[in-house]
Amino acid sequence: MSFSQGKVGWPFFGSELKRQREAVPLTQQQLGERVYVSGTYVGQIESAIRKPQLDLAQRFDAELGTDGLLTRMCRELIDSSPHAPYFADAAALEVEAATISEYAPTLIPGVLQTEEYVRALMAPSAALLLDSALVETRIRARTDRAALLDDPTRPVLWAVLHETVLQVAVGGPALMGRQLSHLASLVRSERILVQVLPFSANAHAASGSMFALMTFEEAPPVAYSEGQYSGQLLDTPAMVAKYQLSYDLIRAAALSPEASLSLIESVAEDYKQ
Repeated sequence: MSFSQGKVGWPFFGSELKRQREAVPLTQQQLGERVYVSGTYVGQIESAIRKPQLDLAQRFDAELGTDGLLTRMCRELIDSSPHAPYFADAAALEVEAATISEYAPTLIPGVLQTEEYVRALMAPSAALLLDSALVETRIRARTDRAALLDDPTRPVLWAVLHETVLQVAVGGPALMGRQLSHLASLVRSERILVQVLPFSANAHAASGSMFALMTFEEAPPVAYSEGQYSGQLLDTPAMVAKYQLSYDLIRAAALSPEASLSLIESVAEDYKQ
């Protein structure tokens, strides 16, 4: 993988982890067993393929006797993402993905959201949960994700939206109409592929939570699942395979891309009337 600005600390952390591990000495497998991950995962962190995680850095320090060094490195060099903490790891991987396949049960996927849609979603947080500066940082971080689509070919983005997404008028009818028109324009430009899972689809095809699958040129695939104020990044092959099967079932039950685009544009026009 090439390194984005947010990943510059990964190689330094990886090389320091390797140096400290070999000084003990422990193999990658031995260290992995002590901190409850695979030796392969340790190797991927040392090679800067996987993002170091704070809880794992703390366990590394405990096993290697490094007096909090790796924890401090993780906090100061790695965990400076403007995204919500539960999404930060997925955001770092998103910019490196070759393909992204996402299922959205209630809201437009983040990378496809317009700024006014984002602001409407963030309004309750601005009023009740977060300070205004943090809210603005989160808004800018989410809208900046649209830059993923600046490259005309990469990543390949395939989104399946439950029909509920089209019917929840975030920010009011006029705003939602503009959001759906933006989505339709991306589809018509052939930059993304979108399908709609209709209300008439079999219940077993639908999932209650948002999830995404990401593949990479030089690393194993991952799955990311998100609920309200929480998210989980998964890279174990068995779990990724389960999410892939779920996505395949959802995609098979969805409308065709052509029918989906027609529905999106029809609902957009209804909102504008």
